[in-house]
Amino acid sequence: MAFKKLFQFAISAVSIKAVFAHQIPLGDTIEQPETWLSKYGPQIDQPFSGPLSFSHMTYSRCLEDESAQFDIAVLGMPFDTGTSYRPGARFGPYAIRSGSRRQREARGYSLAWGNNPYEQGSKIIDCGDVPIIPFDNVLAMDQMEVAYSTLLNRPIASSQSVWANGAQLAKDGRERPRIVSLGGDHTIVLPILRALNKVYGPVSVIHFDAHLDTWNGYPGTVTEQSRVTHGTFFYVANEEGLVSNSSIHAGIRCKLVGLGDIENDESVGFHFITSDDIDDHGVPAIIKRIRERVGDTPVYLSLDIDVIDPGLAPATGTPEAGGWTSREVKRIIRGLAGLNFVGADIVEVAPVYDNAEITGTAAADLVHDFLSMFMSQSPPTPHALPGSWLRDEL
Repeated sequence: MAFKKLFQFAISAVSIKAVFAHQIPLGDTIEQPETWLSKYGPQIDQPFSGPLSFSHMTYSRCLEDESAQFDIAVLGMPFDTGTSYRPGARFGPYAIRSGSRRQREARGYSLAWGNNPYEQGSKIIDCGDVPIIPFDNVLAMDQMEVAYSTLLNRPIASSQSVWANGAQLAKDGRERPRIVSLGGDHTIVLPILRALNKVYGPVSVIHFDAHLDTWNGYPGTVTEQSRVTHGTFFYVANEEGLVSNSSIHAGIRCKLVGLGDIENDESVGFHFITSDDIDDHGVPAIIKRIRERVGDTPVYLSLDIDVIDPGLAPATGTPEAGGWTSREVKRIIRGLAGLNFVGADIVEVAPVYDNAEITGTAAADLVHDFLSMFMSQSPPTPHALPGSWLRDEL
């Protein structure tokens, strides 16, 4: 009896399956699902998504892709084996790019600058990172110099001149691209200056930093290569004839051995502005002094993130209390627009010491300022906008 019932159940199940197998769906046709592109449009990157490039700009491995064209390149130099205290700046390029994720070309207009650097006619791309060897500083120095020279000697992407005096400043009269380097510890500036020297000769350096970086060596220096650190590279650069006797520091507040350090610094070609000078003289006077010092020479701007007070930018290798605010530094940079900038960098961002990405975010915003600075022929003037408070900017 039980077997008979089980057999009848099986027959019923097969019959039901057959019915559903031949069931006709509702409607006359089967609608195809709508595609993402037809319904929502392009697959855009949100600020928190997508591949990591500076400000979501075009990314290219420019060192190997010789067809990559640009007028301005962002180039990472993840090197930190020249540090004297806390390492970690090899992760600086990543941190700065990560801090730039809320920035993008389509929303790059700044009220302070009165422009969007991506809409000024220059092609700006992210050229990735130099694959620097972390085991041999002699080799690493050469890799950075070759990488910088490789990009510096590319033809500009634009068919017309994109920056005033670019061709006149070069020894061969040919306008070159400009590079914003993301460090890395400050030692990266030595190979950069070596590369720039081949094109422009000695350059004036505007050096934002808490430290002089012109010492002639650290205790225990017994080899030629051990002389090259993030605190001595300017001394070596002066020996090699790479810097003009018209350079200047801004934001100095480090401890010294004594006044002999200042005398040595002057012999290397630098004057200096201390962090306290901003209280005694103000931003306009600092801008005026920097501009008068470098004049119409080719100028390289190097910014160590420790020029900013560690309360606002803690992620750095050698923090010093009493620094400038990010707003003060940004105002000074705006006042330098129109100088003959041949390149710029931001260095010493070590994200392991950061909190909530505040240092990476500040550094990324300063890079955006560098791009606007490159594009501007003079410091911006205040805008008479509806509802704004009219003021003298600088």
